[in-house]
Amino acid sequence: MLMLVPGLAFAQPTTTTTTTTTTTTDSTAAAATSGSDTDNKSNDDCKRAYFGVRFMPTFTSVNVKKTNNANVKGTLVLGYGFGAFAGYNFGNHVGLQLEVIYSELSQRFVEGEKKQKLDLSYVNIPLLLTLNTNSCSKFNVNVVAGPQLGINTGSRLETESGEGLDSIQAVVAVKPTDIGVAYGAGIDFAITPNFKLGLGFRGVLGLVDISDNNKTNTTNQYYILDRSRVKTYSAYAGIALAF
Repeated sequence: MLMLVPGLAFAQPTTTTTTTTTTTTDSTAAAATSGSDTDNKSNDDCKRAYFGVRFMPTFTSVNVKKTNNANVKGTLVLGYGFGAFAGYNFGNHVGLQLEVIYSELSQRFVEGEKKQKLDLSYVNIPLLLTLNTNSCSKFNVNVVAGPQLGINTGSRLETESGEGLDSIQAVVAVKPTDIGVAYGAGIDFAITPNFKLGLGFRGVLGLVDISDNNKTNTTNQYYILDRSRVKTYSAYAGIALAF
């Protein structure tokens, strides 16, 4: 009997333990990384340079003088403008834009029994700093501001109604150039990645006197413009191609 005890001790059963390791992937982090890669790709594909054309109905305010040298309160007249522009966005939010716009500016006023209209035409060249909510998105809001050079291309005074002949004749004398500040805001709609529709407002504040009273006139003539600065207010609609 005693001889069997050691044998029973060595006959104890052996237990084997198996350990399984499971690796879990953070799906949330992977999705965030994927979305970030998509956004970066979208920004990389965004076209930074663009050019386009624009139509601009315009109202004008300019100081006008009577024969007795008193100021005339004029009436705003709807004129028009059209032109082209080109620009470049350095990122999603900041860019520069150069424009060349032909504008017909008009001011109507009454002196005595006569209703008259002053017409001025300019080629305006503004250089604008543009600030965007996101120039690469399908919907972008922008504000612009910058200096503008105006080149006068013509002027005339037209009598629209009224009877009688004046013994003193009005003379329109305008300096060849004008300097002002252009400002405004707009909305861009991306119809396709390369084609955009733009709507907005543009104002211009003249900084210099446009009247040129250095020319010789006779005793029966007077300058209708004297210490006059041009102010314009425009709406615009345009299209642009990005590349």
